[in-house]
Amino acid sequence: MNIAGKLQHQLETVFVGQPWYGTPISTIVTEGSWMAAFNKPHGSVHSIAHIVLHMTTWTEETISRLKGNEAQLPQRGDWPEPGEASEQNWQQLVIDLDEANSNLIKTLQAFPDEKWNDLINDKRNMGEPVTTYKDLVYGLIEHQVYHAGQIALLNRINHAY
Repeated sequence: MNIAGKLQHQLETVFVGQPWYGTPISTIVTEGSWMAAFNKPHGSVHSIAHIVLHMTTWTEETISRLKGNEAQLPQRGDWPEPGEASEQNWQQLVIDLDEANSNLIKTLQAFPDEKWNDLINDKRNMGEPVTTYKDLVYGLIEHQVYHAGQIALLNRINHAY
């Protein structure tokens, strides 16, 4: 299996498959109600909706970098506000995350095999890029799993109330 295939397999496993840690991200994200998704329990910094949008924006930024664009904060921001607390808005946030992941998989499939170990276009570290395209995608997968853990905890807290 080539690098794109391995990355795609890993991404699909954590989002919709059977990851070794348990529940896939797509299930964790949709376990609670739309009302719970916008709830920010006492002591929490972010709501589930906020985290889902953050995950989406970083997926979009990863796609941009894979297309050779210079590394930067996501176009919509690092932690953009998720908007009004409504069922329709929540459904759109979930759809946007799914679509971003589908677009990422398409981008992985189109990425040239010989470029996976090249350094990304990143001028932020005194002009010296330090991350390969392959490590960029593995890093995004780790990022998504980390935030899925936060969402799982928020789901439990919201369920307790």
